[in-house]
Amino acid sequence: MSDKLNSIRILLDKTDKKIVEALAKRQELVREISELKINDESDIRDIEREEELLSKITTLAREAGLDRYFAEQLFKDIIHHSVRFQTHSLVDHQNVEKEADVVQIAYQGTDGAFSHQAAFRHFEERYDKVECFGYDTFRQAAEAVKEEKVDYAILPIENTTAGSINETYDLLADDDLHIVGEEAIRIIHCLLALEDIPVDRIRRIMSHPQAIAQCSNFLAKLHDCRVESYIDTAMAAKKVLEDGDLSQAAIAGSYAADIYGLKILKRDLANQSENFTRFVVVARQPVDVDPQIPCKTSLLMVTTHEQGALVGCLNIIADHDIDMTKLESRPKPNEPWKYQFYLDIKGNIANAEVQVALQELEQEASSLKVLGCYPAQVGTPNE
Repeated sequence: MSDKLNSIRILLDKTDKKIVEALAKRQELVREISELKINDESDIRDIEREEELLSKITTLAREAGLDRYFAEQLFKDIIHHSVRFQTHSLVDHQNVEKEADVVQIAYQGTDGAFSHQAAFRHFEERYDKVECFGYDTFRQAAEAVKEEKVDYAILPIENTTAGSINETYDLLADDDLHIVGEEAIRIIHCLLALEDIPVDRIRRIMSHPQAIAQCSNFLAKLHDCRVESYIDTAMAAKKVLEDGDLSQAAIAGSYAADIYGLKILKRDLANQSENFTRFVVVARQPVDVDPQIPCKTSLLMVTTHEQGALVGCLNIIADHDIDMTKLESRPKPNEPWKYQFYLDIKGNIANAEVQVALQELEQEASSLKVLGCYPAQVGTPNE
């Protein structure tokens, strides 16, 4: 590497540091603005202000010789993050009886798992300290909430590649828990090893069966390498560290690499690059969501055993101009060939139109349960 190239990269690193520091400073200002809006009972979003900001940014970008589209998209993400933070702050203010500096979260897996990452993503900016506790099963994580060992549990509910996580749906149907939030994490599978060595020197790769299936194209190209199923991606990464064997590797996320000090040999191994997992945050009590916040409401519905019963229920939702974002059927436990339906709709149960629709659904269906009404984070315009 030439001295000139090295000096430019040093300047680039310094510039990146300044960008991160500027973003951190901006977030401090957003926090102050959020507190003022809550105290003044002002609206979270000021669309006119957002449009003015984006217009200024494109002008500044043009004057600086920067791609205007790139600058605009970047600041759309920054604005979205600001709105997201203010939304969570308002919900906490209106629902948490006593402000706390520490929040405790249960999840399935171990440190470095995608659930662990989702928990920090959802809560880290809102609390001084986030304490996460890993459990062997989803049910144990849910029980920890019910038994008041933790404040919340975060559970995966669907993946864009593998589909719905049925065990989570069954827990929500059986247990007296409420969905109070959601989080989406992009799943980027990486090949992790002890040292930065050539991939062809790896003789054993461990990971969760689902991760192995999602990376089948990459794994098929490897020779003289044994692929083994492991209980969890993060646990596989931990075993690579503990075994200390340079010929071993794990497929897990970069978050696990950071925690266990492993090297990333290759990123983005999955057959499909757009791979996301949606998580739900569950608590002992439901939350009230301010009408200005875009909401999702999750429902569990059992229809009557009559022809057209499901269509009749869905027509009620359509007749009230309510958007349905998800419909999932599941066998009803202990009742062969009978089904229950999970629905996500856009709307707040405090809204009069939604209330009327739910009342009509209760009359039309055999049973209806509201699993939760919570701020929508997944599928919103800027997500």
